[in-house]
Amino acid sequence: MNLLIHHIKELVTVRTEGASTLTGVRMRDLGVLHNASVIVRDGLIHWVGPSQDLPAADADDLPLIDASSRVALPGFVDAHTHLVFAGHRDEEFSMRAAGLSYQEIAQRGGGILNTVEPTRRATKKELKRSAARVLDNLMRHGTTTVEIKSGYGLDPESETKMMEVITDLSAEHLITVVRTFLGAHAVPPEHRNDPEAYVALVIDRMLPYVVRRNLADFCDVFCERGYFTVDQSRRILSSARSLGLKLKIHADELAPSGGSELAAELGTVSADHLEHISETGIARLRQSGVVAVVLPGVSFFLNHGYAPARTLIDEGVPLAIASDFNPGSCMSFSMPMMMTIACTHMHMSPEESIAATTINAAAAVGLSDRIGSIEPGKEADIVLYDIPNYRHLAYHFGMNHAATIIKRGTILEF
Repeated sequence: MNLLIHHIKELVTVRTEGASTLTGVRMRDLGVLHNASVIVRDGLIHWVGPSQDLPAADADDLPLIDASSRVALPGFVDAHTHLVFAGHRDEEFSMRAAGLSYQEIAQRGGGILNTVEPTRRATKKELKRSAARVLDNLMRHGTTTVEIKSGYGLDPESETKMMEVITDLSAEHLITVVRTFLGAHAVPPEHRNDPEAYVALVIDRMLPYVVRRNLADFCDVFCERGYFTVDQSRRILSSARSLGLKLKIHADELAPSGGSELAAELGTVSADHLEHISETGIARLRQSGVVAVVLPGVSFFLNHGYAPARTLIDEGVPLAIASDFNPGSCMSFSMPMMMTIACTHMHMSPEESIAATTINAAAAVGLSDRIGSIEPGKEADIVLYDIPNYRHLAYHFGMNHAATIIKRGTILEF
């Protein structure tokens, strides 16, 4: 938990100067230092600066990492995943390759509901074992904090099982886990003809039980035509907030759903997807300070249009990037790959993609006061990369460049 990282070739601090997010042109100012050092004490960052200014008295007798050939960044924060599930949907991948749309596949029984049946059948032990393997791989690729949603159970017993798995992982795994209840991910088959009954089940039974058992930090809703209306989403999220949960929302993925406007109205921590956000939605997010979480891997994997990241940034909306790792629409958890897609298809710069996967992603899970930048007082979640400079993370894609993972000051070995 005590450590000196010395003579870092290139240190990307993502300095915030006390702000919770970086917006607009500030997303390009990453606070890069060369030949820098970081002192870690008790798992927290104690000092950051040029190696020649290192306070010798503070660094005496500390375990040393010579990082003279490494580039250091904050650990990635993946602010949107669905990584607890059973089964896979590779047959849907083939159907898309044959030209079927996401909506057409869902009409044939695919989509979210195709994962519900195997997840309901899976034991808690099976789900936990599979998810733990994913978390190990996330950390190997430089992600040190991850948000995980439920939403593939869609009944009280299965959603509780998923939230128990997520809570166990939060307590037992080295990675920091943010727990999100997404009982309102889709209307299950048994409620297809009476979606209001399912909304009532979420509000009256699931949410109170999850909160009473302390199984969640956030509540999320898929606000979209064919899933949950703005009114239903408002009622679910308002109930969750009254019970003490923080709020997220899936918004404007398939069409302009009004989800972004609802996010601003309720003051959710984040609004995620946003592929079809309206001009009004963008303005409301800017005014409210809600973090816009875009998911480049989904648009790439489904061959859909991309969220207007360039416009969101230029309009001053705090923007984060997440993977949305899940079995149907993005079977990748590589944050550098998400950065590459954001740069090549969403007109973001490498600097903006780093700010979006670190400090702004930390804000999207309510943790930017603890993680997301390499500044004194924050947790020492630091990754050392074997690359010439930080731009190579997005530029040299399809490879894992992480050389050393440091979590709360502890050097991890895999």
